[in-house]
Amino acid sequence: MSIETGRKAEEVAIDYLKSRGYQILGHNILYPFGELDIVAQDKKYLVFIEVKHRKNALYGMPFEAVTKSKQRKIILAAEAYLKRYQHALPNCRFDVVSLLGDLAQPRIDHIEDAFWAES
Repeated sequence: MSIETGRKAEEVAIDYLKSRGYQILGHNILYPFGELDIVAQDKKYLVFIEVKHRKNALYGMPFEAVTKSKQRKIILAAEAYLKRYQHALPNCRFDVVSLLGDLAQPRIDHIEDAFWAES
């Protein structure tokens, strides 16, 4: 997937999340060891959201590309992001927004609590 297609997928995901009441706090937050596609507030949760897009399901659904290795990188990036909180840490969760098909009208699957940071 090209960088341009990836950015467009993230824009579609942001629009979707905003329509459901999420407050977008940031996106494309880069660290040497990983990236946070979207950081948002959903009621009492700070949510780290991975966005995956595929044109078709020939090689599986987009959310299936969020492997354990990818999850570890997202968790490391989330831990770095959380260092900005000097007091109590917020309640957090990791979601995946899966986009399938043409980005003009994709099938959107939003998986809340898709994975967890292990203690």
